[in-house]
Amino acid sequence: MTSVDFQTLLPEIVLSGYALAALMFGVYTTKDKMAVALVWATAGLFVALALYIGVRGTGERLVFNGLFVDDPFARFAKVTILLSAAAVLVMGQDYMSRRDLLRFEYPILVALSVVGMMVMVSAADLMTLYMGLELQSLALYVVASLRRDSAKSSEAGLKYFVLGALSSGLLLYGASLVYGYAGTTQFAGILSTVQDGVPLGLLFGLVFMLAGLAFKVSAAPFHMWTPDVYEGSPTPVTAFFATAPKVAAMALIARLVQDAFGGVPGQWGQVLAGLAVASMALGAVAAIGRRTSSA
Repeated sequence: MTSVDFQTLLPEIVLSGYALAALMFGVYTTKDKMAVALVWATAGLFVALALYIGVRGTGERLVFNGLFVDDPFARFAKVTILLSAAAVLVMGQDYMSRRDLLRFEYPILVALSVVGMMVMVSAADLMTLYMGLELQSLALYVVASLRRDSAKSSEAGLKYFVLGALSSGLLLYGASLVYGYAGTTQFAGILSTVQDGVPLGLLFGLVFMLAGLAFKVSAAPFHMWTPDVYEGSPTPVTAFFATAPKVAAMALIARLVQDAFGGVPGQWGQVLAGLAVASMALGAVAAIGRRTSSA
C-alpha cells in the first residue's frame, strides 16, 4: 500500500473517522442537545466532501492492488450520493424534531451508510462490492426502524433485514459461482475470462448477482419489501431510501456489467431489459390497486 492508495480513499476515511468520533462524542454528552448540531455538521461534511471529490481531476486510478477504482464515473456517483444525503438530512430535520426522532445516532447511521455507498460505486473487485453493499445495508436496516414505539416501523426494519439477508445470499452465491469459473474476484480478471466465451456456470453467477442487486433498486419481481418499508419508516428516511441508495445501487450494477462483463453485453442485457420492463409494467398497474385500497 502506498500514500496514493490512502489519498484516493481519503473521502471514505474522513467520513468514517467523523462517524466514529461523533459516536464516541455522543455517548459521553447530552444526546438531545447535540442532535441538531450533528445533523448540520454531517450535512456540511457531505457537501464539503462532494466539492472535494468534484475537483479531484479527471484521471483514473486503480489502487489497493486492483480492489478500488477512482474514475470520473465513481466521482460523479459519489457527488450525487453526498449531496442527496445532505439535502435529506437538512430538509428532514424539522420533521424528525417534531416527532422526537432526531436522535444523535440518526446522522451517524446515515454517514456510515453513505460510506458503504461510496465504496460500492468504486468497487473493482467482488469482495469490495460486497463489503460496501453490506455496510450500506446494515445501517439502513437500523434507520428504517428508528421509530421504536411504532409497530409499523419495527416491522419495516425487520422486513427490510430479512429480505435484505435473502438478497445478500443470492448475491454471494452468484459471486461464488463467478469466482469458481473465472478464478478471480477482480473485475478486470473476470472481463478477460469472458472474452473467450461465457461458461454456463459463470452466466448463472451473473444472473444471481443481478437478482441480488435488483432487490436494492426495488426492481420487479424483487420489489415486495418496498411498500411496507417505505410506509413504516419516517418520511425523511423514506426520502433517503429513494435517493442515495438507489443511485449507489444503479451505479454498482453499471460498474459490474461494464467492468466485469462488458465483453458480453448480449448476456446481461436481456436480464436488465426484463427487469426494466417488469418494473415499469408492474409498477404502473400495481400502483392503481395500492391507491384504491388506501383511499
